[in-house]
Amino acid sequence: MILSAADPAAIGAAADAIRAGALIGLPTETVYGLGADADNAAAVAQVFATKGRPADHPLIVHVSDHDGGASGVAHFAAEVPDFAQRLMAAFWPGALTLILPRRPGIGTAAAGGQDSIGLRCPAHPAAQAVLHALRALGNEAAPAQPVVWGIAAPSANRFGRVSPTTAAHVQDELGADLLVLDGGPCNLGIESTIIDCTRGAPVLLRPGTLARERIQQVCGCRLLSKEEQNSEVLRGLTAPKASGTLESHYAPNAKVRLMDAPALQAAVDMLGTVMLPGGSDATASIAIYARTPLKKVPLAVTLRRMPDDADATAHQLFAVLRALDATGVKLIWVETPPDAPDWEGVRDRLQRAAA
Repeated sequence: MILSAADPAAIGAAADAIRAGALIGLPTETVYGLGADADNAAAVAQVFATKGRPADHPLIVHVSDHDGGASGVAHFAAEVPDFAQRLMAAFWPGALTLILPRRPGIGTAAAGGQDSIGLRCPAHPAAQAVLHALRALGNEAAPAQPVVWGIAAPSANRFGRVSPTTAAHVQDELGADLLVLDGGPCNLGIESTIIDCTRGAPVLLRPGTLARERIQQVCGCRLLSKEEQNSEVLRGLTAPKASGTLESHYAPNAKVRLMDAPALQAAVDMLGTVMLPGGSDATASIAIYARTPLKKVPLAVTLRRMPDDADATAHQLFAVLRALDATGVKLIWVETPPDAPDWEGVRDRLQRAAA
């Protein structure tokens, strides 16, 4: 069931569903999430089961911007380092997830049993409307009507598949019985940047749309990469698990192959000589997503133009992969994104989709 997020009654229905232990499809500025009360272990278990996601693969918890996210963070996190507080002040509400030490006994299921928990304050007005409604419905002084401090909401798709960026994507994948708030296409189109704040220094676990340089300026220290496990700062400290960081992820049914422009043109040039068993033309089984203009692309090949701008590509990336996959092709050839800082998030998603 898809309801308009512009309707206050729909926001109320979504908040009531969360309080009742049910799941909802929640629009955010990154991708649509499959939301549940982060403190309700049974509801969180439904999220894992619906997605087919391993229960030890943690979820990101979304908190209200009521006080800059401070009270939500205080409920779930045992400690917030100074650099994490600076990041919250600069980028929340927004597409930044912080991994923080978790308070014992709080959000255990959503955290996948880890001693840390991922927290984000989303910028989408519909997500915030639901979070605000949940705060208004709760009463800290009434045990029978507890405050819902956060919504655990991984992407609303089957585990490992392409993330949804419209309400229709969610319904197509998870069915019509799920209450989905339609907040329109997601503005950013790829998931949040994830920074680990549990080991004394900021560590980038997953790139998003935020620039490394800007993050470092706000932190006042160097942003370490997850590959620096043996650095003096991180040596001997265990890295937490985080959403969307498995080698293979964000994958359509078709096989994704990344190629630079010369290799892509060479592959196109060979298509006229390739036949499938039974004598059918191989070109009908291939789709291409590329920035560089290609010569002599067979008419049977589905061709989509990739924008020259990283943000524009991020905005449409998952929708394009879903649309190309829906044509029934077996292969999706994608031009490798530029090796530039602003393309890091898009490059990460495509590398995992192709793994």
